[in-house]
Amino acid sequence: MAMDRRSFNRRLMAGGAVAATGVTSLSVASASSAAPAPTAAAAGPKRAPAGGKVHHLTMVAERLGTGKIGYGFEKGKATVPGPLIDIVEGDTVHIEFTNLTDVDASLHVHGVDYDIANDGTRMNKSHVPPGGKRTYTWRTHKPGKRADGTYREGSAGYWHYHDHVVGTDHGTGGIKQGLYGGLVVRREGDILPDKQFTIVFNDMQINNLPGAESPNFEATVGERLEVIMITHGEFYHTFHIHGHRWADNRTGLLSGAGDTSRIVDNKITGPADSFGLQIIAGEGVGAGAWMYHCHVQSHSDQGMAGLFLIAKPDGTVPGYEPHHPAPAKKSAKGASAQGGAARSAHAGH
Repeated sequence: MAMDRRSFNRRLMAGGAVAATGVTSLSVASASSAAPAPTAAAAGPKRAPAGGKVHHLTMVAERLGTGKIGYGFEKGKATVPGPLIDIVEGDTVHIEFTNLTDVDASLHVHGVDYDIANDGTRMNKSHVPPGGKRTYTWRTHKPGKRADGTYREGSAGYWHYHDHVVGTDHGTGGIKQGLYGGLVVRREGDILPDKQFTIVFNDMQINNLPGAESPNFEATVGERLEVIMITHGEFYHTFHIHGHRWADNRTGLLSGAGDTSRIVDNKITGPADSFGLQIIAGEGVGAGAWMYHCHVQSHSDQGMAGLFLIAKPDGTVPGYEPHHPAPAKKSAKGASAQGGAARSAHAGH
């Protein structure tokens, strides 16, 4: 049912409930890389290191209640979306996956390399029964030439992973209930963000939250924000951010004055699509409650909208005065991509 304007505005100003998508994540940034001080900022943004590392992760699938199932790095800490995994071309990831649900489940990944035994589907018996355990291995590669002289693309990009067996052999039930998460593969030298947010349009919900609770995301003017945008379900959507724009290419950034990538503030996205972007919070426009939403009008009318709450350095958001706040709800502050809450790839876990 469509929300009337009063309900829609009240929900936006109250702040949506949020699954904290970045409290646990694997990040390419070292734990010692704090947010840049003014002198560090003058030297330029932090960049992705060389790849070639081997990461060992544990991952579980477990029921969260209210009809949801999530992935997490630890039992009792699953979220929807699942934890963000952020690596560099040349890295390998071994994931020891335990299925804590009462149905078969799996991990299937997009965009990277794996053999048939790591496909995460029932047809090749790479799924996991209830209570079972399996190690999935994902590999990445740098761009280069094939033996025949043609160019082979690298693994760098904004990808995702999801279940492929719950409900049907295509994982329709698992995806619908929240078994999905984001995967970022950097290229050495790529610019690293200060904060990361995973946003998933899944049917007519954002991050499997009903329209009245669509997530808001918090940042401060000047922070470099990265959005990992994923779409699942039965519908095509568009993704639009007010007041900000990005380059429609692999990184979401212009590489220099000669980069002719199209600049956009709205992008069409369909089932299993994923892309990413980086923006400087409030650049040229200042602090405020900046809306993001699907620009299919009937979809946004039904609640597919939220806010980027961009604060001034003193923590205030001009013009933002929450009405009827719900104490149990809070906005996501974002995964620190430079230590803090983000799990470092250098930790080797």
